[in-house]
Amino acid sequence: DRRDLDFGVYRIMNHKRGAVERFVSEKLPSAISRELETGALGDIARANDALEEAKSAVFENLETDALDADGNLAPQYAGTRAGGRYLAAQQAAAAVSVGLQSAETQIYNHLYAFFRRYYQDGDFISKRRYSRAARYAIPYNGEEVYLHWANSDQYYVKTAELFRNYDWNAPNGVAVRFRIRDADVENGNVKGEKRLFVPIAGGAEWDGGERAITVPFEYRPLTASEKRRWGAKNQQDKIIAAAAESIPAALSRMNAPADALSALNAEYIPPKGGNGNSANGETRTQLERHLKRYARRNESDFFIHKDLAGFLSRELDFYIKNEILNLDDLTNAGERAGAGWFQIMRAVKSVGGAIIQFLAQIEDFQKTLWEKRKFVTDVQYCVTLGAMGGDFLDGAIAEIIANDAQWAEWGETLGIDDADRSATFLKANPTLAVDTAHFSADFNDRLLASFPDLDGMTDGVLIHGENWQALRLMEEKYRGAVKCVFIDPPYNTDATEIIYKNGYKHSSWLSFMHDRISASQSILDRDAAWVVTIDDTEMVGLAHLIDSRLAEYDRNTVIINHHPAGSGLEGTNVSSTHEYALFVTPTGKKSILRGMKKDDERSEIGFVRTGTAISNLRSGRPNSFYAILVNPDTSEVVGVEPPPALGEGYPRENTKDGFIRIYPVGNDGTERVWRRSYKTIEECIGRGEVICKNGKSIYLIVDQTGKRRPLFSNWVDKKYNAGTHGTNLLKDMFGHGNAFSYPKSIHTVRDCVDACIHLDENEPPPPAVLAVQVY
Repeated sequence: DRRDLDFGVYRIMNHKRGAVERFVSEKLPSAISRELETGALGDIARANDALEEAKSAVFENLETDALDADGNLAPQYAGTRAGGRYLAAQQAAAAVSVGLQSAETQIYNHLYAFFRRYYQDGDFISKRRYSRAARYAIPYNGEEVYLHWANSDQYYVKTAELFRNYDWNAPNGVAVRFRIRDADVENGNVKGEKRLFVPIAGGAEWDGGERAITVPFEYRPLTASEKRRWGAKNQQDKIIAAAAESIPAALSRMNAPADALSALNAEYIPPKGGNGNSANGETRTQLERHLKRYARRNESDFFIHKDLAGFLSRELDFYIKNEILNLDDLTNAGERAGAGWFQIMRAVKSVGGAIIQFLAQIEDFQKTLWEKRKFVTDVQYCVTLGAMGGDFLDGAIAEIIANDAQWAEWGETLGIDDADRSATFLKANPTLAVDTAHFSADFNDRLLASFPDLDGMTDGVLIHGENWQALRLMEEKYRGAVKCVFIDPPYNTDATEIIYKNGYKHSSWLSFMHDRISASQSILDRDAAWVVTIDDTEMVGLAHLIDSRLAEYDRNTVIINHHPAGSGLEGTNVSSTHEYALFVTPTGKKSILRGMKKDDERSEIGFVRTGTAISNLRSGRPNSFYAILVNPDTSEVVGVEPPPALGEGYPRENTKDGFIRIYPVGNDGTERVWRRSYKTIEECIGRGEVICKNGKSIYLIVDQTGKRRPLFSNWVDKKYNAGTHGTNLLKDMFGHGNAFSYPKSIHTVRDCVDACIHLDENEPPPPAVLAVQVY
């Protein structure tokens, strides 16, 4: 009955309203009636035929007054043969009729009980049930460990706050405009304290020239006094109902003309076939109707089932077997009662299946709308001045200097003074980026045309949109090209709890993560990695999700000490100081992840090769078995002797010059080999890379500079402190600390990405970044 919901699938529902109403009011009862006319309970036709035959016999053998107008037999004829036959047929027909009515009631009750298990506020979802018999049929196929969650087969669509201008025209020609003046929005899908649309009645304005009313809005949490005033339930409806009275009153005090007030107070007459009324039964005004419509279209979280027909069909089969076909009761009742049970079971399955197919048509259409790749609404570039060709920059520098919007952006984000406007300043700062959003189409066309290979020059892409839709937009162009996916999802903690529609915060959260991990899989390179940061709230579920859905990948966990001072939350048993980074890499790929580069490090390693492989023994590599000569007085390595022939002896005593001969022979007499062959050892000695300690132990000096350490599982460096290198860093950049909620340390993000793709700090900054908006 919400005809004013005219967006998305609601628009289709309104268009098909007649078909929906016919199904509910006509087709569904007819389907049940047809089912009741067949089978063990379908004896009504035969009973009625018998009754008609008995009635004919009464008329043939008795007086015409034997039956009254209602078909009742006169008492004096009850003892006759024809009268007795008629009474018996009448009782049989009545009994069948009562049985049918009882069966019909049971069928409706079962259908209602089944569908109410899953339907809630416009969606079909799994709801908690705790009774012994009311169980779910989980699609488990014998896996060793199986992860299932309530919303695993659904998309959860969390409405973004669009805050678009909303205009409507009254029948008398007056225009009404809703405008957001202030919006306190959450970041990154973190739905904390509930926000509501609050019209500012006192700010309403009347423009006589344009014959227009403007109503300002705020989108924010309620104050303490407002919460007391509006209570805990239906807050948005109460606010709108009050605003529907206060806005016209405020305009009246401003001496707005009568036609302006009548435009707001005009009765809303819904289309034929619907009541269009408020929940309390009172007819809405045009103003109240549009206020509700505006608030509702901005905040209508909903689920979309990926396979509603399959889900409900499986559950209906389970319901019939578990709730209707009760084997214990069936055994005790016997065959005659069993026939009735089977009739009800067949009717519930048949009619329930028809309802499921009807619902699935609507749901599948909504799924098609959601999965359809969305449109790109805007494309802009950020291009560094140094990346612009000299000829283009010389010709466009006057336009850049004169662009107030560009200089305002530089002033806000980089602190550049407006007094710096000059060609000299611009040419002296080649890394300064021009945002094409601030320039004309002609300027942008000339700029982009100046690049011979625009794709090759574009080193970064920034997409603004719903993240699942954005990932699907990237599938074709970036298929198999991405080296690393870094995901920083909402943590779902009590401090930043997301308010989900059905209250299943873990299940809805897993649905979010499952869809986005699946969507990102197609754009990854074969040796690419995921990095997902998370805390203890969702760590267990996320780990199970990754293990079950990414069976061909390995998961490694890194603990990051990001909040060394502790959470500081009262009422907690343990003050948390850590978060996790889950590194997910293709199974068997042992060389993908790396730690940080070593800085100017030289290490000493034993020069004798160890291990039992033949390549570590003289018999396998005879050219690496030779004597290293050491000065006994200084322990200096002074030279080498050629390898002795394999199988021949070799001198052990000192040389005639008094140098010690040292061979790679173990304490147990095993003849091993050195790490360098005889061909290369003299060069190593010449570079001072081979040394002797204690006159007997030979070491090789290895320069580790630039090489990478292993990736360790515990990061405790102070640079990972999110307060110092996250919140405070943003405060220094933007002048306040709430630019983003709960930011990470910049070093955490960098080191996570670096571990996967091994960043080169010496690479120049990207010359251009493409910005795309998707809706």
